[in-house]
Amino acid sequence: MDSSGRQFQTGRMGIIVANLFITLDGVYQAPGGREEDAEGGFAFGGWQAPVSDEEAEAAIEAGISSMDALLLGRRTYDIFAAYWPHQSGDIGAALNRVPKFVVSSSLSDPGWAGTTVLPNATAAGRLREEYGQVHMFGSGVLIRSLLAAEVLDRLHLWLYPVTLGQGKRLFDAGTVPATYRLAEPARTFPKGAVSLAYERAGAVETQDMPATQGT
Repeated sequence: MDSSGRQFQTGRMGIIVANLFITLDGVYQAPGGREEDAEGGFAFGGWQAPVSDEEAEAAIEAGISSMDALLLGRRTYDIFAAYWPHQSGDIGAALNRVPKFVVSSSLSDPGWAGTTVLPNATAAGRLREEYGQVHMFGSGVLIRSLLAAEVLDRLHLWLYPVTLGQGKRLFDAGTVPATYRLAEPARTFPKGAVSLAYERAGAVETQDMPATQGT
């Protein structure tokens, strides 16, 4: 049973983990390829690979291998559904094997085998009653909805040493004020990427910084 008292059928509550590949200036758009998402005239698709390395990729793959279900927002789902059903290898096998869920108000006939359409963030939150680890990738709009509904358990930021100056950002207008704590030790990788897994710690508190001596 977790700290909020929720519990699923195996005697414990599952978690929803949002994995987000993100730049130093907070951009998560199109890390994987030049044509992945050019919305808004985004010119830097495929920014992740040049600043990644074998150790970071192995850690990401290990996380994918551990998941019990995949949850995506509609736009990320369309990107994944057009690519991953046609891929082999460990990552492709894992993504095609697990149950997949997409939150959408318009999609009625998903083309990726094993996909279920969910109506909203609240319905997505109930996946924790059925699965141990529900992982997300991308899906920034859905992440914000899950945070607002208080059903996102872990925010796993894969922070890369690059700034872009344009693109979609996770924390923008409408961000829910909150504090976070590390859910596991931070991990660094040879090319400078950092793995930071956070869980919600509570409301934001404010206070003045104490004056330093001599001021």
